[in-house]
Amino acid sequence: MGRLDGKVIVLSAAAQGIGREVAIAFAKEGADVIATDINESKLRELEAYPGIRVRVLDVTNKGQIENLTKEVKRIDVLCNIAGFVHHGTVLDCEEKDWDFTMNINVRSMYLMIKAFLPKMLEQKSGNIINMSSVASSIKGTVNRCVYGTSKAAVIGLTKSVAADFIEKGIRCNCVCPGTIETPSLRERIQAQPNPDQALKDFLARQKMGRLGTAEEVAHIFVYLASDESAYVTGTEFIIDGGWRL
Repeated sequence: MGRLDGKVIVLSAAAQGIGREVAIAFAKEGADVIATDINESKLRELEAYPGIRVRVLDVTNKGQIENLTKEVKRIDVLCNIAGFVHHGTVLDCEEKDWDFTMNINVRSMYLMIKAFLPKMLEQKSGNIINMSSVASSIKGTVNRCVYGTSKAAVIGLTKSVAADFIEKGIRCNCVCPGTIETPSLRERIQAQPNPDQALKDFLARQKMGRLGTAEEVAHIFVYLASDESAYVTGTEFIIDGGWRL
């Protein structure tokens, strides 16, 4: 038997990176996975994995989210993974950058939780896992002003939901990665004036001498989605190779 046999899981940002590895890990453990993303072409690649259904979804679009809730009759786990990394200090962050980041990183989770939580309350059980970051209230990070602010808000949202609905059978936790090898990270490195130096800088701050992998982060999500974590709620799980130390 798989660790997630019989569980229906909805997750966002499943087309690549951490979200993709989480979707695959869930399916391998027996879950019925509804994988969503705005990138249809990459998302369709997940249809090759048994147990994964894909749905194109813009998590900042309330109407699209509500339409998905009508399709999903039962949900055991909601995983909010969608996010955006803005590079810069508060002086580099324009209002449009602030609004864009907060919309994707925080408001989308608010919309998804508000839409799917009533189903969980009807079932008297449910599990929500949000993606935060070590770059948040956990650690101040250079050139990550609005990103760190948004991810600190995710931790606050997680703890609030956990506290409000603990007696209703609902759990809510968040995962806080450090620097993880993903397509998004590679794109950000290539966008720097000196990509080779940018990569060296990322590696230099890793005390283990390497970046984390998306598969390693997926293991945390499987644990939190499973009944093994039944006594865990309102907690941020850090996986950063000791970067914050």
